[in-house]
Amino acid sequence: MSLTEKLDKIKSPKLQNQRETAVVLSAIEDTLKDQNHGFTPTAYFAALLALLNSAMSPNSIISKDLATSVVYLLDIVTPFVPHALLRSKFSQIITSLRPALTHQDVEAPLLKSSMGCLESLLVAQDSAAWALGQDVVGPRSAMAGLLALAVDPRPKVRKRAQEALTAVLKSPPPSPSLDHPVADMCAETSLRNLSDMSQPTGKKSKGRNHGNEDHQPSLIHALQLVKTVASATGGWPSKKIDFLCEVLLNIAKSSNEYLTIAAFEVFEIIFAGMADEVSSSKLPRLMEVISQLRPSQNDTQLLPPWIAVISRGFDVSAQVSPEETFYKLPETFEMISGFLGSMSHNIRISSSECLISFLSNCVPASAIIEPSVYDEKVFEQLSKVAINLLSVKYQAAWMEVFNVLSAMFDALKWRATPLLDDVVKTVGELRGNDSFNGKKEADALLGAAVQVIGPDVVLDLLPLNLAKPQAGQPGRAWLFPVLRDNVINTSLMHFRSEFVPLSELMFQRVLDNGTGEKNMEIKIFETLVQQIWSLLPGYCSLPLDLTSAFDQSFAELIANILYKQTELRADICKALQMLVETNNEILAIESVEEDLIMQRRITKIDAQKNIDHLAGFAGNLLAVLFNVYSQTLPQYRGYILQCINTYLSITPEKAGELLDTFTKVTTMLEAALAESTIQTQADKQKQKQSADKMPPTSHTLMDLVITLSIYLPRSSFPTLFSLAALILPQSSDPQLQKKAYKLLPRLTASPTGALALEERNSELQQLLLDTASSASAPCRRDRLEAISVLVAHIPASSLHFIPSILSEVVISTKEVNEKARTNAFDLLVLMGRKMEAGGTIVQSQIPHMSADAPNTKATLEEFFTMVSAGLAGSTPHMISASITALTRILYEFRTQLSDRVLEDLVSTMDLFLTSNNREIVRSVLGFVKVAIISLPENIIRPRLQSLVPGLMGWSREHKARFRARVKNIFERMMRRFGFKAIEQWCPEADKKLIQNIRKSRERSKRKKDAAADDGDADEEGKSKTTKRRNRFESEFDRAVYGSGSEDDSDSDAAVDQDSDDGKRNKKGRTYIVEDEDEPLDLLNRKSLANISSTKPVKFKSLLAPGKNRTKAKLNIDGKLVFGGGASDDEDKDTMMLERDPSGQNGSGNTEDPGDEISLEGGINAYVDAIKGRDAVQRGRGGKLKFSNRKEKAKASVAVAGDEMEIDKQEIGRGLREKRGKSGGASRERGRDTVRGGGGRVESGRVGKGSSGRGEMGRRRGRGQWRGRGGMRGGRGGRGTK
Repeated sequence: MSLTEKLDKIKSPKLQNQRETAVVLSAIEDTLKDQNHGFTPTAYFAALLALLNSAMSPNSIISKDLATSVVYLLDIVTPFVPHALLRSKFSQIITSLRPALTHQDVEAPLLKSSMGCLESLLVAQDSAAWALGQDVVGPRSAMAGLLALAVDPRPKVRKRAQEALTAVLKSPPPSPSLDHPVADMCAETSLRNLSDMSQPTGKKSKGRNHGNEDHQPSLIHALQLVKTVASATGGWPSKKIDFLCEVLLNIAKSSNEYLTIAAFEVFEIIFAGMADEVSSSKLPRLMEVISQLRPSQNDTQLLPPWIAVISRGFDVSAQVSPEETFYKLPETFEMISGFLGSMSHNIRISSSECLISFLSNCVPASAIIEPSVYDEKVFEQLSKVAINLLSVKYQAAWMEVFNVLSAMFDALKWRATPLLDDVVKTVGELRGNDSFNGKKEADALLGAAVQVIGPDVVLDLLPLNLAKPQAGQPGRAWLFPVLRDNVINTSLMHFRSEFVPLSELMFQRVLDNGTGEKNMEIKIFETLVQQIWSLLPGYCSLPLDLTSAFDQSFAELIANILYKQTELRADICKALQMLVETNNEILAIESVEEDLIMQRRITKIDAQKNIDHLAGFAGNLLAVLFNVYSQTLPQYRGYILQCINTYLSITPEKAGELLDTFTKVTTMLEAALAESTIQTQADKQKQKQSADKMPPTSHTLMDLVITLSIYLPRSSFPTLFSLAALILPQSSDPQLQKKAYKLLPRLTASPTGALALEERNSELQQLLLDTASSASAPCRRDRLEAISVLVAHIPASSLHFIPSILSEVVISTKEVNEKARTNAFDLLVLMGRKMEAGGTIVQSQIPHMSADAPNTKATLEEFFTMVSAGLAGSTPHMISASITALTRILYEFRTQLSDRVLEDLVSTMDLFLTSNNREIVRSVLGFVKVAIISLPENIIRPRLQSLVPGLMGWSREHKARFRARVKNIFERMMRRFGFKAIEQWCPEADKKLIQNIRKSRERSKRKKDAAADDGDADEEGKSKTTKRRNRFESEFDRAVYGSGSEDDSDSDAAVDQDSDDGKRNKKGRTYIVEDEDEPLDLLNRKSLANISSTKPVKFKSLLAPGKNRTKAKLNIDGKLVFGGGASDDEDKDTMMLERDPSGQNGSGNTEDPGDEISLEGGINAYVDAIKGRDAVQRGRGGKLKFSNRKEKAKASVAVAGDEMEIDKQEIGRGLREKRGKSGGASRERGRDTVRGGGGRVESGRVGKGSSGRGEMGRRRGRGQWRGRGGMRGGRGGRGTK
C-alpha cells in the first residue's frame, strides 16, 4: 500500500481515536499548501519532526494526544523517506522519541508507533553506524531498548517489539558477514535474559518447591525473544550456541509442559534456520555442542528431550549434507542404542524413535542403488549394532528393538541380506517358541524382512519343514500368513520351484483319502493348499523375473487349476490381475527421472516388456476365463469379470484375436436367443427358489459382450447395436433386457464408443422410443441411464428427442426404486442444461404431432413449458409426477428463470393446493417448501395471502405425515418472513398452530442462549466452523426432506423482531454439596465430587437420629394392633418400624403401616403393577403404552400448609371401631400418616379384591378425605373423617 493510500484512510477515520490524527494530518497538509511544498514523504517527514519537538521534550511528554498522533503519522511516513535522510536525522529523532520509549507510564499506542519509527530508522543504518558502541547514542543503544521492550508484560507491546527486531535483523547492511552486525548482541542479551529467568526455575525444581509460577510468564517471554532472534538470524551465532543449548535443555526438563514445548520450538527454529546452504556452516558446531551436553544415562527428565534434539539435528544435517551425515551415523547410532538398556520406559521409547528417525532420514538412496566400499562398511557397522540389540542385555526393550530392526530392513532394502540374516534367524527361533509373548511384533519384523530381502532368503534361513519334516526341526506353518501379507517384488520362479511342488504333495494326500470321511489331518492339508496359493498374488506383484518365469507351462498350470479347483479361483484371478496392474502403475509414473527405489528396481522399459510378454498369453487366458465364467454361479463371478477386463485391456488389436472372440460370442448369443423360450410365472418362481442354479446361457454371453464392448474396433459396432435392437423389445426376460440397456453407458468409457454414440444417435433415439412400451420395471433404472447417455451426446439439431421421451422421465420420478428416481431427477437436469444451451426442436418429428408443426427454439422456459404440460394429465399420478419434476428443475434453474415464469409456477401450485387428492397435495407441499427456501422474497411474499390458508387446510390431516410437513413449512416461512407476516393471513381457528410454532422456537432459542452463557458458545463456534455432516445426497434433498430443526442455527432475526415477549437468558447454575459438619475444601482435588450442575437432593439415612418412628404392636396372635395409649412396659414388646417424616416410601407413594409386614399388601402391589389402571398396556401393533395418571394423582395429593392437626390416638380409635363393625367379613386396610407440628393425617381404604391402592386427596378446609381405589375385581371405598 502506497503512502497516499495510507493517508487517505486516516482522512476519513472510522474510529473515534483516529479523529485527532486526522486533524493533525489536515493541519500539516494545509501548512504544506501555504508554503507551496508538495505532498512528498520528505515534506511530511520534516513537518512531523517540527511538530514532534513541540509535543515532546527530551525528558517528558508535553501533550500526550498530540504526541500520539504525530508519532503515529511519523510511523507511517518514515518507511518512504530516503535512507540517507534517516541516517542524518538519527540522533535528533532518537532524542525526541526517548520519552515515549523510556517513560514508565506511556500508553501502548504511543509506544507501538515509536517502535515503528525506530524500526525504520534502524533498517536504514549502514555498517559504520552499527560499529558505534552501545554507550553512545546510536543504533546499538536503540536495539538494546527494543530488546528490553520485547519482554514487556503487555502482549501488544511485546509483539510489536519482536516484529521490529525481526525486521531489523533480516535487513543487514551490505557486508561480507553472514550475520547482522548486531546479531551477537541480540543473542547475548536474549540469552542472558533467558538464563536469569530460568535460574529460579532450576533451583526451585531441585528443592521440590513448586512456587515458581511467578517466574514462568517472564520465562515464556524470554523464550519467545530467543525464538525471535533465532528465526531472524538464520539459526544462532556460532559463539553463543554452547550456552544456549545448555539453558534450553535445562528448561526442557521442567515439569511445565508448555515450557518444554517452547524450548523444543527454539531448537526447531534453530535447526530450520540452518537447513539452507547459507547458514548450514553453523550446523556442525551446534551438533558438536549438543553431543557434548549428553546427560546421564538414567536421567529420566533430561535424556528424552536431549535424544529428541539429536534426532532433529541429524534430520536437518541429512538434508544439508547427506553423505557426511551417513558416514557419521554408526557412532551416534551405537550411542543412542545403548540407551535401550535403560530401566525407564520413556527413555527406551525415545531411543527407539530416534533410531527409527536415523534410519528413515539418514540413509541416502545412492547408498542403496550403487553403494561404494565405504557405504558397505557403514552398513556392516549398523548391522552389527542391530544384531547386538537382540542380546539378553536388551531383553526388556525387545518390543522397541523389533521396531528398530523393522525400520532397518525398510531403510537398507535389498542390501539387508546377508547383513541382517542373523536377525531373521534369531527372531524366527524366538517366534517358534510357544512361551514367547511378542509374536505380533516378531511377525511384523519378519514381514518387513520378507518385503525387502524376499521370501527365498527368509525360507532358506527358516525352512517350513512341511514336505519332509525332520526330527528336532519344528514345522513353521505360521509363516504362511506372514508371507501372504508381505510378499512383493520378488522372484516368481521361487514360487514355482518351492510352493508348487509342496502344493502338489499336500493335494495328493487329500486325494489319497478318496471319498472317505475327512479327518482333522485331511482338513489341515486342504488348508495348507489354500494358504500356499494365497501367496501367488504377492509373487505376481512386480515380479523381477516375469518374462522367464511366466511361460507356457506355468500358464497351463494356472488354467488347469482354474478349471478343476473352484476354491482357488479367487486367488488365481487376483494374481493374474496383479501381473498387469502393477506393471501399468510403473508405466503411469510421469516423472522424467526414474526412482528405482520407489519403482522397486523395475524400470519403465522392463515394465513395458512385461506387458508385451503377458499380451502374448492374453488370448488363451481369455478363452479359459470365458469358459470358467460360464461355469461359475453369478454370485461368484465378480473377480473373474475383473480379470477378463484387465486382460482385454492389453490384448493387441492387430492380432485380430479380440474380433474373433467377439464374433464367437455374438454367434453363440444369437443361437441362445433363438433357442430361448418365453418364461412362465411358474418358471420364474422356480428359478428364484433355486439359488444354486446356473443362469441362462444368453445372460452369461451378454455379460461378456458388455465387457468386450469398450475394447472393440469401430467395425464391430453395427453388430453390437443390432444385437441390442434384438434384445431390447423382449420383455419376457427382464434380466436380459436390463443387461442390454447397460451396453450404452458402457460404451462411453472409451473414446471410440463415445464417437459411435454420436454417429448413431438418431438410430438409438428411435430404438429407445420404440422400446418404451416393452421396458419392464426392473430395467427402468438402466433404461434411464441409457437415455442420459444419448441426451449427453445429442446434437443441437436433434433436440426433438427430449420432448419425445420427457413423459417417461417425468413419470419415473415416482418410481419405487430409489436409484431409478435419482436417475430420473438427474436426467431432468441434464435435459434442462441441453435446452438451455440452445438449438432447434423439430416438432414434426415428435410423436403424435402434426407433420406441419413449426419448429421451436430450445430455451429453458420452453423446457419448463414442456414439463408443465403434464399438469393437465388425466391421472393424479401423472399430475403428482409433473409437480415433483417441476420442483426439481425449479430448484436447479431458479436463478436462470425470469420472475414472470416463477410467478406463474407459484400461482399454478396455489390452485393444486386446494385439490382433494392427497398424492397431488403431497407433491405440492414439496414444491412450496422449495419455493419458500430458494425463490426471491418479492415473489413469495405476495402469495402468502393464498398459501397460508391453503396450507392450513391440510394441517389437520394426519395421514402421510401431512401435519408434520405443513408445520415444517410454516417454521421455514416464519424464519424467512417473520411471525406477523404469517399470522395476518392465518385463519382465526388455526392461529394456535402458528403460536405453538413461535413459542417452540423461542423456547429453543432461550435454551441455546442459556447454553452459550454456560460456556458452550465456544463449542458451538467450533462446530459451526467444521463441516456439517451431510445426511442428504444433494442440496435438493436437504431442501425437500430436511426438517426445520436442522436449520435452527440459521438466521432467526425475522422471528425475533416480531416477538414482543421479553427474553431472559437462563444462566446455568452450579451447586456445592457441603457436609453439615465442616465446610468444603475447594483446594482439595476431591472437591470436584461435591460440585454438581443440578440441584442436589438431601438423602437422609433411614437410621438417622431424630427420625419419626411409629410403634407397631403385635397381639398374641401376631396381628397388628393400632391406636390406644402405650405404656412403657408394652413398648418393650413392640416392634419399631422406620418411617420417613414426610410419610413417603422409597417409591414416592405415601406409606401404609401394613405395607411393611403385610403379605397381602405386597400381593396387591404386584397385581396393581401388572393389571392396575397404571400398568403398562399394549396398544395397536403391540406397542407398549405407559399411563401418566399416577403422576397426576400424586399431584392432586399435595395439600396446602393449613392442614388440620389431628390426634393420632383418635385415628387409631376410629379404625378399631370400623374394624369391629365389619366383623371380619371384609379385609380392609387403614392408612394413616401423622405429621407433627402442622403435619397431616390421611386415611383411606380399599375394598377387598381391589388390585390398586387407594389414592387420597383432602378437600381443603373441610377435614374430609376422598379415597379412590382401583376398579378391577372390587369396589373402591371412601373413608371420611
